[in-house]
Amino acid sequence: MLGLNLAGKNILVTGTGRGLGRAIAIALAKHGSKVFALSRTPSTLDSLVKEQPSIEPIVADVSCWEETRCKLEDLKTMDGLVNNAGIFTTDPATMVTKEKIYKVLDTNLLGVINCAQVVANRMIKDGRPGSIVNMSGTTSLSCAGVGFLPYAMSKGGLDAATRQLAFERGPYNIRVNSVNPALVKTTNSSAQIIEENPKLVEQMEFKTPLKRLIEVDDVTGPVVYFLSDLSSMVTATCNVIDGGILNCMV
Repeated sequence: MLGLNLAGKNILVTGTGRGLGRAIAIALAKHGSKVFALSRTPSTLDSLVKEQPSIEPIVADVSCWEETRCKLEDLKTMDGLVNNAGIFTTDPATMVTKEKIYKVLDTNLLGVINCAQVVANRMIKDGRPGSIVNMSGTTSLSCAGVGFLPYAMSKGGLDAATRQLAFERGPYNIRVNSVNPALVKTTNSSAQIIEENPKLVEQMEFKTPLKRLIEVDDVTGPVVYFLSDLSSMVTATCNVIDGGILNCMV
């Protein structure tokens, strides 16, 4: 019977300074993986390593193509990659500037493609199978409200990139899937959204069949699954984590 089989595997996780990325890095380390944690903020990486000393920190901004590429090319061959780094803006669609759109796309979409290229090409060179998990969102499938045009564009593109990468890298036994959570209650970014929309939690809990918002652990579990041997025949999928709100709205 297949198990997780994550012990001893090299896994790179981006955007690990806080929130989901941090939780994913810690969960993988607890499963015995050798985690390489990338963040643009040295102080948050320091606190992560203090909490989980086995994690190896990498300071880089994924929106900087060449800087990130140079740092990743110096790493050993990975068995897995979690593309979690992401940003968003809250400017209305008719007012958001080209510069802000590019900034979001550079991190949320192009940064993912860059990391996936370096990691997958190294896997292929060394003849090693692997798994890539892209952290997308339900904004790729449904409108999230005013102000999320660049973010929604980036996640829609990310789902398309996931399928394309899965198709092209499948013959090398490299799997690529996306995880698409709705609003996660306990992350730093969601705290800002909830603070600006005080009735949001109440409304979403009412509309969700499972009657609660997503917690961080609801997302780390599926990510671990897609990196593990349990999902060895799963690729090119987009996996919604939303408590049923998209398909069963009350």
